[in-house]
Amino acid sequence: MTAKTAERLTGVVNAFRGRRVLVIADLVADEFVYGRVERISREAPVLILRYDSTDLRLGGGANAIHNICSLGGRPIPFGVLGRDDVGRCIRGQLRKKGIGTSRVVNDPDYATPVKTRILAGRAHSTKQQIVRMDKVVALRRPSASRRAVLEALRAYKGPVDGVLVSDYGCGLLTPEIVKAAVAYARRRRVPVTVDSRFDLLRYKGMTAVTPNEPEVEAALGITIGHDKARLEAAGRTLLERLGCAAVLVTRGSHGMTLFERGRPPLHIPIHGTDEVADVTGAGDTVIATFTLALAAGATPAEASRLANYAGSVVVMKHATATVSSAELLASVREGEGK
Repeated sequence: MTAKTAERLTGVVNAFRGRRVLVIADLVADEFVYGRVERISREAPVLILRYDSTDLRLGGGANAIHNICSLGGRPIPFGVLGRDDVGRCIRGQLRKKGIGTSRVVNDPDYATPVKTRILAGRAHSTKQQIVRMDKVVALRRPSASRRAVLEALRAYKGPVDGVLVSDYGCGLLTPEIVKAAVAYARRRRVPVTVDSRFDLLRYKGMTAVTPNEPEVEAALGITIGHDKARLEAAGRTLLERLGCAAVLVTRGSHGMTLFERGRPPLHIPIHGTDEVADVTGAGDTVIATFTLALAAGATPAEASRLANYAGSVVVMKHATATVSSAELLASVREGEGK
C-alpha cells in the first residue's frame, strides 16, 4: 500500500461519521452458551458440560447494523422481531447503542430467529464450539409485518447515504421488498448493497454484492476450489447476471477478489494472520464496512480494501463482534507499513 492510498483510506474512514444507511434485514440473535467439560456421558458418547453462562448478541442483519454504528455511521433498521424475550432483548440492545427501532415491527405470530452455539472447554482454557442449533421459522406469506416494513421503507423521507440489504433466509426479503429497496436507492441516488446467504441470483440491479466463495459456488452450481480462472469467470458471470457494478467475493484465508465492469479483477490478500479466533459474523462486518465506505464516497476498490482490513480485525475476536473506526484506522496504518 502506498502512503497516498493510506491517506485516502484514512479520509474515507473519517467520513463514516454520521453517514445514514438504511438496513433492511433479517434480525437474528446469536446465542453463546458456555460450559465446562466434566466427563463423558454413560447414556451416549457425548460430553457432559456444567453450565457456566449465556451471552446473547446481535446477529445476522442486526450485527451488520451494530457494525455500522460502531464504525461511526447511523444505521436506520427496517425489519421484524417476534414479540418474545429474544425479540425484546434485540430491541433493547439496539436502543442501548442509540439505534432507533421505530421501523422494526413487532409480530406476535413470529419467533425471533436464534442461532445457539454451545462452547465447551476446561475451567481455564479457551472454549471451543462443539455444536450449533438454529431456531429459524420463516416469516409467513402473506404477512402484515412484511407489508408494514415495505410501507415504512417507501415512506422514509429522511436523509440517506446508502442502503444495505441483509438476507439470512428468514422470509422478510421477498422480491417485492428487494425491488422496492433498489428503486428507493436509485431515486435517492445512493448505493445499495446486498449480503444474501441463500438466494443471491434474485438480487438484480444492486450496486454491489458481497458473497463468500461457497455462496458463489451454490448460486452458479460450480466448484471453484483453488482455480483462479474459475473464480474470475464466476465473478464476470455474476456481474452480468445481476446487472450490478461490483461483486466482492470473500475467500477466507485467500482474501477477497473484487470484480468491476471494464476492469481486471482486484485480488486482495488477507491482512494479518490466517490463524483466526472466530469467523462468526465476519461477513456482516464486511458488508457493513463496504457499504459505509461507498456511502462515504469511496470507490469499490477502496471500499473493498477497508472491508478486508475490518474483517481482519473482527476475526481475531471471540463470538459475534464489531470493529470500531479506531481499530480500522490502526489496521490501515499497520498495512501501510508492509
